[in-house]
Amino acid sequence: MSRVVELFGLPTSNARGHWPGVVQNQSCPFLGDRCVKVRKSQPHISIGTCIVAHGQNRRPLIVCPHRLVQNSTVFVDCIHLLDRHEPGNEFHLLSEMSVPGGSVDYFLVSTRNRKVADFVAIEIQTLDTTGTVWPERQRFLRDVGVSTYDQEHTSQRPFGINWKMSAKTILVQLHHKIETFESIGKYLVLVVQDAFLEYMQREFAFDHIQTAMPRDALQFHSYRFEPSLTGNRLQLVERLSTDADGAAKCLGFQTSVGVGLDDMISTIERRITDDTVLNVLSP
Repeated sequence: MSRVVELFGLPTSNARGHWPGVVQNQSCPFLGDRCVKVRKSQPHISIGTCIVAHGQNRRPLIVCPHRLVQNSTVFVDCIHLLDRHEPGNEFHLLSEMSVPGGSVDYFLVSTRNRKVADFVAIEIQTLDTTGTVWPERQRFLRDVGVSTYDQEHTSQRPFGINWKMSAKTILVQLHHKIETFESIGKYLVLVVQDAFLEYMQREFAFDHIQTAMPRDALQFHSYRFEPSLTGNRLQLVERLSTDADGAAKCLGFQTSVGVGLDDMISTIERRITDDTVLNVLSP
């Protein structure tokens, strides 16, 4: 069985997939566009790996953040954090929003007449691999009859999962950003796979992070991967939370300086257009 669990959004366990066409199209069903994971040496080729199997138990691990936006589920699961949202308001989804300390992957915004009623910031983090998944990808394609035109699939070099660096990177980023949101009374949500959250709970100071509370600015949403022959799904399984001090405690840091609410609302409203309206798909 291939260690590539999902390729271009399709489960590799489904041998009936039209793989030659899938590889030729290089399409990501979660982005609605070409897969953005490309080979450095061949940028015209999209790699397409969404999920890989790791360890002796071959646990499926998501290695592409775009995989987590399936059906907009992770965004819908944040609607309850929009305290000032009212029926009839319009939802907008803005990507790569700049804030003190860096940028945030998404802002889910509730608007009335294109004026901000409320918003929640959402970071999506998946695991990084060490080495390359490319030989595994090529071996799978060879096994399903797709001509790969190279010999790299014969390589036996295994890829790995960079658990520590993936976790430390996102926790440092959260530390840099969370006081901003706490100071203006807004939420920052970290969306991760359950396996990734379990690792952080084991390896970092997480004892003070408990079941989600509405008073806490930093919220953790953990999703379980549910394999299926017809299409793999994600299910929210746990919500945790903490405040800015708690986020700093994870790494033994101190908190930093924030920004004003009016400045952030002005930045959001400049980004709102017809193209940013949230498109919610049925599961």
